[in-house]
Amino acid sequence: STMRERKTTDPLHSTDPLHSSRALSKGKEKLRLKQEVGLISSVSLIAGTMIGSGIFMSPEWVLHHMGNPASSLLIWAACGLLAMFGALSYAELGTIIKESGGEYIYILRIFGSFPAFLFAYTSVILVRPAGLAAVCLSFAEYATAPFYPGCSSPQVAIKCTAAACILILTIINCLNVRLATSVMNIFTAAKLLALLVIVVGGLVLLAKGQTQSFQNGFQGTTAGIGAVGVAFYQGLWSYDGWNNLNYVTEELKKPEVTLPRALMIAIPLVTCLYLLVNVSYLAAMTPSELLSSGAVAVTWGDKVLGSWAWLMSLSVALSTFGSANGTFFSGGRVCYIAATEGHMPDILSMAHVRCLTPSPALLFTSAMSLIMIISGSFTSIVNFFSFMAWLFYGMTISGLLYLKIKKPELPRSYKVPILIPIIVLMAAVYLVLAPIIDQPQIEILYIVLFIFSGIIFYFPLVHFKYHPRFLQRVTLHLQLLLEVAPTTRDAN
Repeated sequence: STMRERKTTDPLHSTDPLHSSRALSKGKEKLRLKQEVGLISSVSLIAGTMIGSGIFMSPEWVLHHMGNPASSLLIWAACGLLAMFGALSYAELGTIIKESGGEYIYILRIFGSFPAFLFAYTSVILVRPAGLAAVCLSFAEYATAPFYPGCSSPQVAIKCTAAACILILTIINCLNVRLATSVMNIFTAAKLLALLVIVVGGLVLLAKGQTQSFQNGFQGTTAGIGAVGVAFYQGLWSYDGWNNLNYVTEELKKPEVTLPRALMIAIPLVTCLYLLVNVSYLAAMTPSELLSSGAVAVTWGDKVLGSWAWLMSLSVALSTFGSANGTFFSGGRVCYIAATEGHMPDILSMAHVRCLTPSPALLFTSAMSLIMIISGSFTSIVNFFSFMAWLFYGMTISGLLYLKIKKPELPRSYKVPILIPIIVLMAAVYLVLAPIIDQPQIEILYIVLFIFSGIIFYFPLVHFKYHPRFLQRVTLHLQLLLEVAPTTRDAN
């Protein structure tokens, strides 16, 4: 069939939780994704995806909404703490439900098929491709800038470069998991080096007494709920990626150890770097200079590095390329896992017979991202990315609270104090409701309508299992063309 038959058991409500739904399909499936992601690669995946263009672009907007340097630094610290709390909560979920897929698989196992399908439908078609397209366009803007000095790059050049970036990432991720993780490791090291240059430069400036930006640091603080919420959105965009390791749980070596350990290393590291980088920006520039900067890292480079300022443009390009690779690596897995559960066409659940990578899912994600780059209509979607993300984060965290209260007997190698997911859930509710209450916009209604438009596809294709014959023939031809075969999920 073109849509893999959905499991009839509800594992978290059955007598054999988390195991009954993972039986292999009649022993016929023999391909598996390799468990090749170790601790270093796991830390690189988290840190490499989190450190994208955000830290080079968002500081001015956080400062703009908060009104002064000291309160903006508090927002950056609070965003890091919230990301850490969310990641620790996800770590417990990852040790209970040892399957790849992140929020999708957790919502599926806890709440059932329908809400999981809505998440997969929204994430696979809209959220992940839009995020990837946005990051690649950011990469393209900085990569083409040196070729057009004194003026902005043409849109054709930016879009062609972004499309080339996506195609290169597709080839890398389809060829070999180890190659993709090696790219992550190399670019993570490069971007960490760039951030360390900014940090050291800032410390030198502070040692020379350039602390005027921090005098009367809390003067003029913005107290509005909506402004604080938008400032959190800007900060959290820079931290986005803290949950990416949960999308590839089945490819981790010893996931019960690697998952929480990688989170506890990567997120505090990124938080400390972000705070020190912001301090460095404020040491080099006055708040008014920072607010008027179109690209704060480039302005910092002009002031501190002089003739070496071009290093900042290169650093941003490297950073965004590495972030795009991490987004692509994990985003393709969401599509793959949703297909194995019958919520996407069956071809997307297959892996290449030699490379052992989920190449059809990666190709689909790539195609959707290319469409968004060509159309250029994804800007408003990216602006409301945080709204959609925290809507599903909140649902996932509420699922963890349900398991902790109703299913305490489930085996787990790591437990997070219950207060932490409660704090994350409260933050998620605030981040979803604050922009609606303070500044309601019609785009939020469009997003909600798109999410629920998945009902049109769910009931005929998933619930009633209507599978047109011509789709079966298309699946067969695609399987032969792409050299892919059905896989089996890890039952451990």
